[in-house]
Amino acid sequence: MIIAAITVALHFDQSRSLKQKRHLLKSIIEKVKHRFNVSIAEVADQDLWQKSTVGISYIAISDFQANKKSFTIKNFIESLDKATISQYNFEVMKSDV
Repeated sequence: MIIAAITVALHFDQSRSLKQKRHLLKSIIEKVKHRFNVSIAEVADQDLWQKSTVGISYIAISDFQANKKSFTIKNFIESLDKATISQYNFEVMKSDV
């Protein structure tokens, strides 16, 4: 079993307030969650109106599947055109359970 974790730093060019950023971010989070069946939440930069960091985690059966899903999630977030990805980190941990 592979446990995958992604950290994505987002920049919201269109945002002019915290309320607007939260609206855009909520849309991204809901779409990613439903499309890919992953856990996703804002983990940092909650008080900044043009920046946010989200954490995404999921279980995969192989390294290949974990990498493929990570790549697909990144491309999907970029395709939404609600924010730009300023930093992207991907980690995997193998478990014998």
